Amino acid sequence: MPLTPEVKAFLPGKVAWVATADKTGVPNLSPKGTLAVVDDDTLVFADLFSLKTRKALEENPNVAVAVVDPAIPNGYQIKGRCELLTSGPLYDKVAAEVRAKMPQLGPPKYVVRINVTDVYSLAPGPEAGRKIG
Repeated sequence: MPLTPEVKAFLPGKVAWVATADKTGVPNLSPKGTLAVVDDDTLVFADLFSLKTRKALEENPNVAVAVVDPAIPNGYQIKGRCELLTSGPLYDKVAAEVRAKMPQLGPPKYVVRINVTDVYSLAPGPEAGRKIG
């Protein structure tokens, strides 16, 4: 179970920074405001305008996501492998949520499902970088 109850409770409502790299290793970093927990092993986000993120994920499905709340301070880095969805029940669910919150944007071009492999603490102090779970 990579996503503990504490991690799942921490993520909603925060901006996630998604790091990708294309097949040549060129990195890309993009903020995502639609990150959501699907279950203990899966995250999802809608991609609305990220051409570089999509290109990188098509070439290399490995991803790292960082979510931090500096006011606490606490945060997590989540690593996994992605699948790009352009249809199906999960795509439809995420698209409906995006339309409800931001109808001016239209449907997402695709939805990224992240199959979580590892979770690390980003809290400052001696436990920083510790693997969770």
